[in-house]
Amino acid sequence: MALIIDPEQNEIRALERVTDWRGKRVIEIGCGTGRLTLRLAGLGARVQAIDVKQALVREARENLPRRFAEQISYHTGQSESMAFRTASFDLAVFAWSL
Repeated sequence: MALIIDPEQNEIRALERVTDWRGKRVIEIGCGTGRLTLRLAGLGARVQAIDVKQALVREARENLPRRFAEQISYHTGQSESMAFRTASFDLAVFAWSL
């Protein structure tokens, strides 16, 4: 049986209410397989997505649609040790990552 997450699109509507994501530089910590990452990119964000689990990041990269290739970059590692410059992001997202 396939797992269907949020068929009513409640998550997208909630994200749309938070901010205008278009052109925002977003760091997503705990991206897993990229489910939320793709939704953020679909709203117009440019996303640097990080997860500690290499297998999950590999799956996210393998399933990255070409249309989002310029908007999304996946990384393996711990967010606190990533080499991003200060003020590199407009927003940070943590979802299901604790």
